[in-house]
Amino acid sequence: MKPNLINSQLIGTPLHAWNQSRRLADVAPVSIDELMPAGSRAVIVAPHPDDEVLGCGGLLQQLAARHIPVLLVSVTAGTASNLGSHYWTPQRLSIARPLESAQALRRLGLDQSQYKWLHAGLPDTQVHLFQHDLTQFLLGYLLPTDVLFTTWREDGHSDHEATAAACLQAAERLDVPVKEIPIWAWHWAHPEDARIPWERARKLHLDTWTQARKRHAIQAFASQIHADPQADLPPVLPACAVERLQQPFELIFV
Repeated sequence: MKPNLINSQLIGTPLHAWNQSRRLADVAPVSIDELMPAGSRAVIVAPHPDDEVLGCGGLLQQLAARHIPVLLVSVTAGTASNLGSHYWTPQRLSIARPLESAQALRRLGLDQSQYKWLHAGLPDTQVHLFQHDLTQFLLGYLLPTDVLFTTWREDGHSDHEATAAACLQAAERLDVPVKEIPIWAWHWAHPEDARIPWERARKLHLDTWTQARKRHAIQAFASQIHADPQADLPPVLPACAVERLQQPFELIFV
């Protein structure tokens, strides 16, 4: 049974184990042209500021290189990520985390002319209580020619799963394709895990420069990757978790 990973400090499956996975090795590649039909727009719906870069930092760079329009949607401001911290209070996080995302996008090489950014304003850790509202919010902006990217519907974090469910509902209304990206699943799943929908999995390969930019962008999320010595708290995203999200590909469930 997969855990719910809200505010959970899990070491998880090490990267070297994933590198030995037969199932992961057998995943077929996918290109940006296969993911994005001509004339389409990418809509990337992130439960928290950072999910768009952790899951799609390479994808975003490839979209920008091809001048494909992008709509980013931040579902929450991520204000519940650092419970127990006297420095990273919810009030400070409500300002800092969107700023961290903006800096990360700049580090990816994107400028504001290359994307539009919406904030749904839902409360962190409570997206499941507002799933219908999120669906309606998305329906106000989605176009029939869009391709929607979001977190995996079974990712192991309630906000990730509720965001995916809202995206799927909105996409069904408009017959829009949805691509799902695992983020927390890298931590709780095992290399040959039958709970992963391997038949839907594809690898978007990232060249060395794209990987380097993504790695640099992830370092912008100071509130998430650094320990809080004042409260004796470890990083929200420990180094092992960040390492798993910096592979030479991004896994996408099509």
